[in-house]
Parts: sequence; C-alpha cells; structure tokens
Amino acid sequence: MKTKIHWIIGNGLPEHSAILEAVPGVGNVGKIVVDALVEKHPSRTIGWILHPDFPPHATLSSNGLLAPPRLEINSVLLPDGKTVITIGGDLQPMTANGQYEVAESILAMAKENKTPQILVLAGLAAGAEDRNIHVICADSGVKKSLQDIDINVTDEQPESGMIGIAGLLISLSPLHDVPTIGLIAETIGASADTLAADRLSSWIEEGLELPLDLDLDSTEKTAKKLLATMEVSGDIDEILNGTEKQNDSNFYA
Repeated sequence: MKTKIHWIIGNGLPEHSAILEAVPGVGNVGKIVVDALVEKHPSRTIGWILHPDFPPHATLSSNGLLAPPRLEINSVLLPDGKTVITIGGDLQPMTANGQYEVAESILAMAKENKTPQILVLAGLAAGAEDRNIHVICADSGVKKSLQDIDINVTDEQPESGMIGIAGLLISLSPLHDVPTIGLIAETIGASADTLAADRLSSWIEEGLELPLDLDLDSTEKTAKKLLATMEVSGDIDEILNGTEKQNDSNFYA
C-alpha cells in the first residue's frame, strides 16, 4: 500500500470521541464543517496522510513552509472537554486505486486507535427547498444502534451510488469493524453552501449529542476562506471534479 501517515505530534491518535472526515465536493458542505471546527476551537495538526496519487500540487502551510499534497489529521478540543479528530484537506487521490488505499489506511488507523465512530460528512445536490440530512451506513449493527435511538437510516439513498473516499470509507467499514456513519446534507450545490453546513452541524449536535458548537457566522467565515483558496487552485479543482460533474445525483464527500 502506497499510503503513508506522517505523524507530526506523537505516533497515533489521542483519545477521542469521533473522527469527522470530509473532502471537497458538492456544496463543500462537510469540508466547511470540518474546517470550521479546526478554526473555531483549540486544535493542532498532528499528522498528514500522503499518497502519490494526490494531485502534484505542493502548497504553503500555515507556518509559511512548502508542504506536500496531503490530507491533514487534526485534534480538536470541543467546549465540553472532549476531543474529536478531523481528517480533511483540499483534495483526494485522482485514481480509484489511490482513493481505495487512502480509505483503507484511515479505517486501519481508526481500528488501531479504538475510534468509537467515524462520521463521513458530504453533500447531495438537490432543490432549493430540499433540506434533509440523510443518514447512511454499511453495517447492520450500526444501523440498528442508530434506529434504537430513533435516528432514521435511509433505505433509498444513495440512489446512484457513492464515489470517492467517502463511499469507500462507509462501505469498507464493516471489514475493519469500525462504526461508520455517512451524514449527507442536501444542498443547492453552490461552491460553499454555508446554510447546509450549518444544518449538518446542528444535526450532529442534536442527533449524536456531539457539541460541535458551530454557528452560521463560523461556517460563513470558513466558507469565505475556502472560496479564496478555490480561486487560487481552480485548475486543480477542475482536475479533481472532472468525474464528479458527470452525474450530479451522486453523493460526494
């Protein structure tokens, strides 16, 4: 396997309540939530996920040093004192093989570090009046545990399947025995749908009792930074989204 996890702090994950994963996609809904968590709460980058099939686009890190293409692993301290781990970035591998290997590596890391649950955050292109949050999973035991706490797990979506790291993380999770839930917010599909991101973070707080403590101001501030980044790296985004634009009915992370 070509995936490499480079630890910046320590050599594994600290004790945590959940991993939240998101990469760019329709409305960038999940990415806004993950980035807003890192920006609003005390956080630190503890590792990088590297793969040779990431777009060859090195970028300046927060300390002004050139860093390789990567997904960042961040430790975030929530207001209630609990820690969550976020995995996110501006890209994912450009090949099916690379996406599979990165998903497998994330699940193996979660298993090794006894992760209680992975939340895969994504968006689904829908109409302006559609505001549902779809809950999906790949494990019958996880489905039953959600239904036991009155969370409706959809049986109808994703109608067209699910591509990229997001779909692989969820569908492969039973093989690693890591409870994994997909949370998919319907979005108008704009470059940065802050309203959908706000609905998604509120659902997580109420449905899973995970106090993310985000608000619309937080997500809007993060979205502005995201849009500025997208303007700089438009060519890379076009490469990444080339296959996604073929079918807007799919889910994306």
